[in-house]
Amino acid sequence: MKAAKIFAAFFFVHVCALMALFSSSVEAQQAVTGFDHRQTGFPLLGAHASADCESCHVGGQFKGTPYKCSLCHNGSRATGKPNGHPPTSENCEACHSASGWSQTRYDHREANAPCMSCHNGSVARGKPSNHVPTTQPCEACHKNTLMFTATSFDHSGITTGCASCHNGSTARGKPVTHVPTAAACETCHRSTLTFAGARFDHSGTTSGCATCHNGTTATGKPQGHVQTSQACETCHKSTTTFAGAAFNHSGITSGCATCHNGTTATGKPQGHVQTSQACETCHKSTTTFAGAAFNHSGITSGCATCHNGTTATGKPKGHVQTSQPCETCHKSTVTFAGASFNHSGITSGCATCHNGTTATGKPKGHVQTSQPCETCHKSTVTFAGAAFNHSGITSGCATCHNGTTATGKPTNHLPTSQPCETCHRSTLTFAGAQMSHTGIVSGCATCHNGVYARGKPNDHPRTSAPCEQCHNTRSWDR
Repeated sequence: MKAAKIFAAFFFVHVCALMALFSSSVEAQQAVTGFDHRQTGFPLLGAHASADCESCHVGGQFKGTPYKCSLCHNGSRATGKPNGHPPTSENCEACHSASGWSQTRYDHREANAPCMSCHNGSVARGKPSNHVPTTQPCEACHKNTLMFTATSFDHSGITTGCASCHNGSTARGKPVTHVPTAAACETCHRSTLTFAGARFDHSGTTSGCATCHNGTTATGKPQGHVQTSQACETCHKSTTTFAGAAFNHSGITSGCATCHNGTTATGKPQGHVQTSQACETCHKSTTTFAGAAFNHSGITSGCATCHNGTTATGKPKGHVQTSQPCETCHKSTVTFAGASFNHSGITSGCATCHNGTTATGKPKGHVQTSQPCETCHKSTVTFAGAAFNHSGITSGCATCHNGTTATGKPTNHLPTSQPCETCHRSTLTFAGAQMSHTGIVSGCATCHNGVYARGKPNDHPRTSAPCEQCHNTRSWDR
């Protein structure tokens, strides 16, 4: 009796909303029988309201009639579960209402059998015609027993055939802006968890890049891209990276700074010559920035502003030590050669520059001396006309007076191997030389022939005898 009352209370809570609907049926029955069935605790609702009394009260027996559905609907007293009924141990009322067997609502929280045992298209709705082809059990993907649409397909082990499901009907397919391609999904989409991160295989793609790289379908030109209507592949030769593009400068002769501004393309380096001139004024090559020819026209001063060794070529290592501006000596803006040094006011220290490296030094045949240049060379305009200071020199004259380094013996000089200073007593002039005849006893006519030395005077006696037969070496007279 207690169980029956619990069942009645449970049933009453779920069907109270339907009581009003069937009240007319109950009242009609009451009018016929004069009995209010609600007094039993089992109101006649739904299909029970129109059922014959004998269908429940067999043989007119009222006492002991069960309240529980399955005690009547057991196939004997009343219709029971059909052959194709889902296997379950639940009470009928868990799914069925008193309105009819066809109006069911199964509480899947109580399900203890595989979904397919019911969802086979006969007992309960099965796979629709466009369902993903699979032999997996329903619960492998359908995790929600209240809704079939909330599925999570396990793609583990699936590496091919994506489009067999991802066709836009069975499962989500290509979006409207998808790259136009007949390639299989898995060619680019490597992940079965997300469509994002696809890597398109550009092998064999050499043109038509902008078809996809338009900023919508795939990455397009960035905001600071060079302004151009040329096709991507004109400059971008790699399908792996956008970097390293080689811009074709053919035909470009002006407007370089439009791109070469330090943002769109390489601009002036930090140490660039300070100028507001257009790039192409100096840079004549579109292949390299090197080899720019600066136009020096009109520039007459301030050379060191650029020629400092960083911005432009500066003083070489062996340059004359000076703090004078470049233009003091370098008069040409075409070449550094041919500089004319202003020697004004320089009276000493010539060898500091005239050392053969910084400036012209002693020639190969120069007089051997350790004296400073200015001792002999008095002119800063020319090396010629140097006046050698013979002070203190009493020997070794032939070291310089050899006809190459300095004046040597004239062609009509007396044949002698004696040093210059034997006869030439003056270092200022060669004239007035006095030969020492000491030791000479013969061969006087060799020199005293009227050419090398004084010969016979006009009134000399006629004779073929040698001079020394009559004369001594001290005097013609004897």
